[in-house]
Amino acid sequence: MKSQDRAVMRVLSGEKIWPPPIWMMRQAGRYLPEYRQVRAKAKNFLEFCYSPDLATEVTLQPIRRYGFDASILFSDIFVVPDAIGYPVRFEEGRGPVLEPLSRDLIDRLEQEQAEDHLKPVIETVSRLRAELPAETTLLGFCGAPWTVACYSVAGHTTQDQVAARVGAYRDPDLMQRFIDELVTASVRYLIRQLDAGADAVQIFDTWAGVLDEAGFKRWCVEPTKRIVTGVKAERPDAKIIGFPKASSARAMSYIEGTGVDAIGFDWTAPDSLALEIQKRVPIQGNLDPMRLVAGGAALEEGVEHILRTFDKGPLVFNLGHGVTPDADPENVARMVELVKKG
Repeated sequence: MKSQDRAVMRVLSGEKIWPPPIWMMRQAGRYLPEYRQVRAKAKNFLEFCYSPDLATEVTLQPIRRYGFDASILFSDIFVVPDAIGYPVRFEEGRGPVLEPLSRDLIDRLEQEQAEDHLKPVIETVSRLRAELPAETTLLGFCGAPWTVACYSVAGHTTQDQVAARVGAYRDPDLMQRFIDELVTASVRYLIRQLDAGADAVQIFDTWAGVLDEAGFKRWCVEPTKRIVTGVKAERPDAKIIGFPKASSARAMSYIEGTGVDAIGFDWTAPDSLALEIQKRVPIQGNLDPMRLVAGGAALEEGVEHILRTFDKGPLVFNLGHGVTPDADPENVARMVELVKKG
């Protein structure tokens, strides 16, 4: 089966399919008991991401259980800075911790070492394409440079990314240098994923919504545009989904400014705006993950609303952000059932 014949790829090409195809951000994750069993085999999270055996297995788990129409590579956005030599570690209960951004650190980054460093991740992509059902779309991804950089100024995430925003205002040249390095590495990384078997890729910009107008253009739109342009210069047929979380009011300028082929919305996006965007490009989303936690009527009403509201154009059904560890796997099964019924 050619990639363009897969349901998600058909939607990303502008076709309306009903019922819409469905996948779920973080679908390989801690809410699944089988994931937790595999996770226990790795010493730390980065080792987990760099193990093709373990990463392939957990990526396939939700496909076996739910039959999602797309499978997204199990990895992490921080393998990119790690690959170019930016010190990254994961602490239990705290998450990713990066060395605070400095000129000395930027001077030591090495783009040429990234290819070897990321070979295990690319091997995982190849294995997945070989093992997934023919009809299942395989998605690769990277973190948007701004979201990755947010963790670098203070060394970790802060409320509303205050440290990153202040740092970008005080020393925009330093932030720009790091963003530039991340753009270069991300372009190469996404191309390698596509060459290894990924049908399409997604750019996650989880912290786009904390930026003001000027910051959104400089730190979100411009770097994403450079990634999209860089990937398409080498792979013109590549399909790229953008996910600038909490930025629905700027969705049109994001699409026009970046050149992404489709956009993912979080659950706060107004229906009227998403409908207008759907006339321009395929949309993805946008069930509140907490409806998946609540289950019952809240879940059913949320799914029905999305299906009823966005049934006139190209839609990939998804959550408005990643599934949370406290979601009941049975609620996920119910969501899939409701979407498949249309």
